[in-house]
Amino acid sequence: MGGSDEKRRVVIRNKKARHDYEILERIEAGVVLLGAEVKSLREGKASFADPFARVEDGEMWLYNLHITPYAAATIDPPEPRRKRKLLMQRRQIAKLASQTAERGLTLVPLDLYFTPRGLAKVTLGLAKGKRAHDRRETLKRDEAKREMERAVRQAGRR
Repeated sequence: MGGSDEKRRVVIRNKKARHDYEILERIEAGVVLLGAEVKSLREGKASFADPFARVEDGEMWLYNLHITPYAAATIDPPEPRRKRKLLMQRRQIAKLASQTAERGLTLVPLDLYFTPRGLAKVTLGLAKGKRAHDRRETLKRDEAKREMERAVRQAGRR
């Protein structure tokens, strides 16, 4: 991936993705937006509603990203939940298309952010769906980790 998190201005995060999926790989892609959408995103007026990315005809598309229409726009605003093109290299798109087709993986957006140069980018996760018992195991493991950290902090104060 590109720069560090301090250089990014994250607009939205998909917290549900980390809960529902096991993220195997992270991929960065540019997002094609219209002018009013950029202004709305800068105000933080966006949300993920069961988002996913898909390869169609050799191009990568992002679905179910809702960008609220910009209030001060003078032209007709674009459809809030339209599919948006993602900018990636052809080799990357071909690789992801084969992985999602063969191995039953899915592409899930993890976050949407602006780079220091003002470009809108999305971090996609190549993900495998978790089963219910896997989610429970993850919750138990996270809770145990928090308990251990809490115990270490308590021991350090004494």
